[in-house]
Amino acid sequence: MLGAMVDLAAVKRLALSLPEAEGGDQPGQIAFTVCGKGFAWTYMQRVEPKKPRVARPDVLAVRCPMASKEMLIEAAPGRFFDDDHYRGFPAVLVRLEAIDEAELLGLLWGGWRAVAPWALVRRVDGG
Repeated sequence: MLGAMVDLAAVKRLALSLPEAEGGDQPGQIAFTVCGKGFAWTYMQRVEPKKPRVARPDVLAVRCPMASKEMLIEAAPGRFFDDDHYRGFPAVLVRLEAIDEAELLGLLWGGWRAVAPWALVRRVDGG
């Protein structure tokens, strides 16, 4: 088993530690952006057809390339998953109870890099 479950406070701290990351939260929901583009947010689950989605604060959606998403889900289905809404979309769903802070930070960096402007990524990488 990995370290302790990552809670919303830890998610917020990790996401906001990334360069120029911004975040907002509403009760039970969080979302993080860099230069106006989202890289991580609370998973909204469709519990009943044709009803509004329900926030799942125990699951975070994180941007990632499709190849990485498929690899993560195949390698650790207890930690990562997909649903009909996210199928074909470059974001993986992460069960916060099954991931530690170090692994989540790595995923958040990947999500950040996926949407951050090239010039910012280059500056962060040191040229």
